[in-house]
Amino acid sequence: MALKDEFPSVNYYDQDFVDIYDRTWAWSIDFENKGNNANGINEYFTHPDNKTINLFETCMSSFFLVYSNKNYDVSIYLDNFYKKQESNGAIRSDYSLETGKPVFTQDNPEGLNPPLFAWVEYNLYHKVGQKKRIKDIMPYLEKYYTWLDDNFRMENGLYSVPLSATTMVNSPRKDAYYMIDFNCQVAMSCLYMSALGDVLNDKEISFRYKKRFFSLKTRISTKMWCDEDGFYYDLDKNENMIKEKTIASYWSLLAELPNEEKLEKLKNHLVDPNEFGTDNTFPTLSVSSQYFDENGNGYCGSVYPYFTFMVIKGLEKYNEYELARESAIKHLYFILDTFHPENGQKGSLWEAYKPFKDGPASCWDGNSYKSLYLPATGISTIALMIENIVGLCISLPRKTVDWIVPTLELMGISDLSLKRNMITILSNKTNRGWEIRLESEKLYYFTFDLIGTKKKTLPIPSGKCSMLIDKL
Repeated sequence: MALKDEFPSVNYYDQDFVDIYDRTWAWSIDFENKGNNANGINEYFTHPDNKTINLFETCMSSFFLVYSNKNYDVSIYLDNFYKKQESNGAIRSDYSLETGKPVFTQDNPEGLNPPLFAWVEYNLYHKVGQKKRIKDIMPYLEKYYTWLDDNFRMENGLYSVPLSATTMVNSPRKDAYYMIDFNCQVAMSCLYMSALGDVLNDKEISFRYKKRFFSLKTRISTKMWCDEDGFYYDLDKNENMIKEKTIASYWSLLAELPNEEKLEKLKNHLVDPNEFGTDNTFPTLSVSSQYFDENGNGYCGSVYPYFTFMVIKGLEKYNEYELARESAIKHLYFILDTFHPENGQKGSLWEAYKPFKDGPASCWDGNSYKSLYLPATGISTIALMIENIVGLCISLPRKTVDWIVPTLELMGISDLSLKRNMITILSNKTNRGWEIRLESEKLYYFTFDLIGTKKKTLPIPSGKCSMLIDKL
């Protein structure tokens, strides 16, 4: 790769974290492929063994690929799905790399996947800064969410979908008719559709989706929340709660559903070692469940990087930065330990991990999880590394970089491309005390937030500069 095409580099006092970050980018080069006229697919990013492009995987992997310094164009990967939209608004979960046609299964006859487009596009907008893209894709998104309403919203205002539409295929939720995660994902989508309406200065879109959000929020809160257990549950067809605690409940944080009181109860489950507070955070099923399997067994206890990322981003929404960072570090240590097995065997990155021990989780169908599964693990080794362990939050439209850290450590990022602006931010201990060195080609606004100690926003001019934290 030419120098300008290189990926940003991270600095961190634990070199193993830096190494796995660098290696992920190096391996990623083998994961982008080109489609062809026969399948009508452009470039796409997936595991070389996969026979389809998958909607959920494409959406979730976008959260780390946006940091590739434009080596990977996430918008093209997403556009593959918009191009396949049907006249009724449907966009399916999988498209064949051979024919380009949708792939359906018996347990998911409509080819449904978690509806995450609005969340993903909002994040993409803040990392890439293209307002025109929001205008271009809005008709696809509106049509898609109308299709969801027309086909999966029931008379009580909640959505009913098959279990495999949530991706949690073997989770012990077989009698569930109203899935907590899918309903939270639709609520979250309404929230972000409203925000995208605000970006376009379209008050009608903004208001319409905000109204839908509050309507769904009320239904979820009244029907799916159990105050006694402090948890959101799936419902059966008769709207009875199915009291099985799964990670699905935590999509509620991203949808901004719980108030402070509910948040405290949900947090207690997250840190309880007999529930979701396992050594490797967070298993897909509570340890207290009779179905929990310490080897994983798919969604009966495995730790999937996608879902750990989802919980951590949900905690951030409620300013729970310390718990978010602590969880990210614990999770990454498990990924590292599995990558460097004690028995001297060759390690790898996996799609799912065990909750208590090193190593890949066991799969529910007797197969093994795919080795070197970057579309899943990159969300931990890159996105969590930049956003939660180093602690950077970036918005191009606002021209802001927030650095949120609970403790001062040797860390930072170098040569990160912010839309024709390369920036470097590093903290270091000198004989004058803790110092932050910054380098930028253009002006932006930098907020340094040492949690509970000091917070300061400063304009950072082009060129090189430094600041002493004690003097802030």
